[in-house]
Amino acid sequence: MSKGIHLPQVGAPDPELKSSPIAEEFDEDYDAIKQDVPGNPECYFNGSPYKNDESICSGSARLRCNDGVWMQAGSCDPDNP
Repeated sequence: MSKGIHLPQVGAPDPELKSSPIAEEFDEDYDAIKQDVPGNPECYFNGSPYKNDESICSGSARLRCNDGVWMQAGSCDPDNP
């Protein structure tokens, strides 16, 4: 039996709403992305704010807020964490 993942499911990014950039941990453009949001204490996803180090699920992707940038942090699929 699989464990449930208890994170907010926020759906796909809506281009009409404020959302912080999403980067992969080893993204070569990370430094450029980070310059756009230097040291923000929160991230936004579809207009909703989330605190630094808070995680959400966007579809099957787990995202963690890292100083204003969403970092991919694994899977939200309970059968394939």
